[in-house]
Amino acid sequence: MTSTDTLYWDPYDPALARDPYPLYERLREEAPLYYNDRHDFYAVTRHADVQRGLADWQTYSSARGDILEIIQADIELPPGTLIFEDPPVHDIHRRLLARVFTPRRIATLEPRVRAFCRRALEPVTGARRFDLVAAVGAEMPMRVIGMLLGIPEADQPAIRDYTDDTLGTENGGKIDERDILSTEAFREYIAWRKKHPSDDLMTDLMTAEFEDEKGVTRTLTDEEVHTYCTVVAGAGNETTGRLIGWFGALMARYPEARRALRADPSLIPNAIEEILRFEPTGPFTARYVTKDVELYDRTVPAGSAVLFVQAAANRDPRRFTDPDRFDVHRVTQHLSFGVGAHYCLGAALARLEGRIAAEEILGRFPDWDVDWDHAELAQTSTVRGWKTLPLLVEGGGR
Repeated sequence: MTSTDTLYWDPYDPALARDPYPLYERLREEAPLYYNDRHDFYAVTRHADVQRGLADWQTYSSARGDILEIIQADIELPPGTLIFEDPPVHDIHRRLLARVFTPRRIATLEPRVRAFCRRALEPVTGARRFDLVAAVGAEMPMRVIGMLLGIPEADQPAIRDYTDDTLGTENGGKIDERDILSTEAFREYIAWRKKHPSDDLMTDLMTAEFEDEKGVTRTLTDEEVHTYCTVVAGAGNETTGRLIGWFGALMARYPEARRALRADPSLIPNAIEEILRFEPTGPFTARYVTKDVELYDRTVPAGSAVLFVQAAANRDPRRFTDPDRFDVHRVTQHLSFGVGAHYCLGAALARLEGRIAAEEILGRFPDWDVDWDHAELAQTSTVRGWKTLPLLVEGGGR
């Protein structure tokens, strides 16, 4: 696309998925408030606008969903879908999960998460070629979420595949909102867990008492527990797996960064932040506009859908110096986990898994490249990452 081409952005176009950043740059500079008439949505791409908009839940509501297809379907969302809620009910439901996902509690999971990662890497240690997504990206997060929810180990792959299929699309298609809101995958586990309580998140959700938005002290209904489990499994499996894939891809593209992390592993947490800025697994977030908004001398009417494009905002030169440069020494505050009330509840867990995966992969494989001809990006309208990423390992690793 040259500068003279008509500016058009279609978030469902798989041809743009491989490298959307030149187009994001044009959107930031030429159309910071962009309207797509074919799919009927607005898009905001500058850092200050994205940061301000995501924090303003009164104007840009999550109550109809945070995925464009769901907002436009105008359907009733089940209670407990906290990523599809606004305060005050959002805050009530979020607190039920927040005590599980505190940084301190997440830190106690490190030995078990590391054991999952080592177990995933063991079969490919010494290999000269393997798919990082299949070996680690699809395996390790599945085990972690299964552990948290109390899903039997033999059943964890089926839950992962279910959530992946729910979010996946083909040939630029859209998510089916009926699938993404389905909770059937957990129904049997919840019924069994009610009779066999354990030390896991599912049991905690079923037994925790709270005061709901009507002032009634109660526990969650079975349907609400179903919804919580679906949200945790979908977010935890898909996005963290994509983060691990981007680590593998970027360390191949920037070998000097890989060598720096090998020489000084204390840089790895900072490198994870830079990966999240540079290649966010969730490139944009949708919101429903509750009232007319004036932006860039135009009116965004109430009832509109707007996409806040964090992937574009994370490379805004107004906020970041040399934003298209990947720099593991950069100290950054990206928008990939959101802002404000809807800041990603699983951020600490994603960071922990990303750091451990990086440490363990670098410890076994000091040098690798990617067979780019056979690498494939996932086709999804909500998450951007690698479906397959074949690594070519120098010497097979140790």
